[in-house]
Amino acid sequence: MSRSQDPFRPARSMVTGASSGIGAEFARALAARGSDLVLVARREDRLTALAAELERAHGIHCRTVSHDLSEPAAGRRLRTLVPEKLDLVVNNAGFAVQGPFVDNDADDLARLLAVDVAAVVDICSAFLPDMISRGTGSVVNVASTTAFQPVPTLAVYAAAKAFVLSFTQSLWYESRRHGVRVFALAPGPTRTEFFDVIGESAATTGSYQSPAEVVATAMHALDARTSRPQAISGRRNAIAAAAAALTPPRVLLPAVARLLR
Repeated sequence: MSRSQDPFRPARSMVTGASSGIGAEFARALAARGSDLVLVARREDRLTALAAELERAHGIHCRTVSHDLSEPAAGRRLRTLVPEKLDLVVNNAGFAVQGPFVDNDADDLARLLAVDVAAVVDICSAFLPDMISRGTGSVVNVASTTAFQPVPTLAVYAAAKAFVLSFTQSLWYESRRHGVRVFALAPGPTRTEFFDVIGESAATTGSYQSPAEVVATAMHALDARTSRPQAISGRRNAIAAAAAALTPPRVLLPAVARLLR
């Protein structure tokens, strides 16, 4: 395990999907370290309440941006709304569509791909070049333990998170020589609104964690001296991900399907 240095203390951070769950917890953790914040989500009322809470508790400056990341060129549009220098970008926004693929609504799937895949790429494209040119900065792309195996009834979501994982691993390699840290955070089942929306049967492997536990994993990775391309939250989730990589799909897929049932 890598040794720790002084705690990571960005001057200004942007968190997408910041209105609840893991995104809100990222905002709280970063505010506690003295970071000014740009909070991005669609639900402006929740962002405003969270910003007031964090400014009052930590004396930081918190700006809110109500923005729909399912829109085309979402990252480029966001860059026009957030022109300032950022030390950390957390791509956390995302959602899932559950059920047999043939029963899924095509519009819902298109929106999932727009938010979970296209927006992640577009935000990195919009904000990473400035970090590269400055030779400093960090990007955390939130993936999922579903990225490590196909998941029947979450087919598109799992594939989207597999994309995020692969994409981020490449960015990690390309960016590290410039002094910029990029890694994928892979939570397992987490007590957030995610499972309130799609149902707890979608929790495929591992035990539930709290958003605070997931964010603690990310902060530990940001504190570390050496950069790794991914951080899996929770030892049981890490073991399950490793086991999935070694299991043939013809064995793995029926087992995952049974867990979902």
